[in-house]
Amino acid sequence: MDNLIHDSISDEIIAVTERIAMEDGTKDINVRRIIKELGVTNRVFYNRFHNIDEVLEAVYNRAAQGMHESFSTDKDINADFFGYVTDVCVNVLINTYDIKNRFSQYMFEFDSYSASNYTWWKGKIEQLITFGKETGKLKNVDSEMLSYSLWCFLRGFNADAVNRGLSKDDAIAKLTFGLNCLFEGIKN
Repeated sequence: MDNLIHDSISDEIIAVTERIAMEDGTKDINVRRIIKELGVTNRVFYNRFHNIDEVLEAVYNRAAQGMHESFSTDKDINADFFGYVTDVCVNVLINTYDIKNRFSQYMFEFDSYSASNYTWWKGKIEQLITFGKETGKLKNVDSEMLSYSLWCFLRGFNADAVNRGLSKDDAIAKLTFGLNCLFEGIKN
């Protein structure tokens, strides 16, 4: 049974952890630093979280939710399928670039273990592939295999661009170029 408290102080702990991650990365985040910045005791922290990893997971989940929200685009999927898919990929890159820039190693490692994030993204990618095939825009490809390949490509691209310190504009240009080459191979 979980007797942890979930209140505004819990939210403050998460917010401080997120700020520290954005400013300094995750390597220096620890309970001592968080309670010092908040001016609270160990007891206050441990009444709300079992450990620092739970707080980092909450920060990660906020970031993942932001990535999910970036799936929207202004383009009409029926009118410009490949433009729509490119916009989705670029929106994800833009909307997550800053947080991943400071939080990148933790995000990358946690993404590897987060079944729910993987399942969500792979499902969304499969929906796009199915739509593309049904509307005659894509070749008849194996949707499951292509969605997995695209997940790996996009996730790896973002992590590499952040780790290499590419500017957002350069990362967007390289991503768009790569997607256009990929699309040429799967267009119907």
